[in-house]
Amino acid sequence: MTQTWMISGVSSGIGRILAEKLTARGDSVVALTRDPRKTEDLQQRYPEQFRPLQVDLRDTRGISAAVAEAFRLSGRIDRIVSNAGYGVFGAAEETSDQHLRDIIDTNLIGAIVLIRAALPYLRAQGGGRILQVSSEGGQIAYPGFSLYHASKWGIEGFVESVAQEVRTFGIDFVLVEPGPTRTGFGGSLVRPASLAEYADTPAAQLRQAFEEGSWVIKGDPVRMADAMLDAAGQPSPPLRLILGAEAHAGVSRALESRLAELRNQQQSATAADFSPEELALY
Repeated sequence: MTQTWMISGVSSGIGRILAEKLTARGDSVVALTRDPRKTEDLQQRYPEQFRPLQVDLRDTRGISAAVAEAFRLSGRIDRIVSNAGYGVFGAAEETSDQHLRDIIDTNLIGAIVLIRAALPYLRAQGGGRILQVSSEGGQIAYPGFSLYHASKWGIEGFVESVAQEVRTFGIDFVLVEPGPTRTGFGGSLVRPASLAEYADTPAAQLRQAFEEGSWVIKGDPVRMADAMLDAAGQPSPPLRLILGAEAHAGVSRALESRLAELRNQQQSATAADFSPEELALY
């Protein structure tokens, strides 16, 4: 049975691959995009299945209006992929207030507004599934990506909370966490001017590895899109879908380190509570 999808960020990368695969198999796609001209070929090839709606994810009113229009056009939307993203590559001190606003507005606020706008429609139709594209960077952190990580850790916390709020309505979520992937994302990263004081720091070393090409990107965006489609069709998908061997290893190391640190603090954590005897007095 065919389904209807709403996808943001379809101009390139994984979002574009998803749109191509879905329309090719007969599904319908409402595409939220800043520049519909970049998907004209899909519009011409699938005029009845592919419908672009122009919206900038920094425009909260525009997002809400686009979501309303998507449901008006489609009647029902089965799957939503919140995929649009923005990256800044530089040490926190090298970035500007504008960099901060742009990345939080796009990756965090824009994604939150999109999800929040869709919930009443999904609730009214009896359920649906939202795939929020996060990143391995929603669970680990690289030097030089502090603003990016702030946005991804933020959206992961939001989704994990909302998933509990709407589960009884038949709405569920998948947080998609790709590792480094061969899309155009790396080339589109905003790179602030580097500060000389950071020349020998981990942030500068990572920047150099990226610019020299010594950081080998192993992630295949086509295979990642296939994994997302598989998760979208599962009866009970995982809340977090990690994609890529490097991502799996990095998140595993981070979680094991965090858990070891947590266990070492059990005594001091417990000591911060009122004792049972003290609680009995209140």
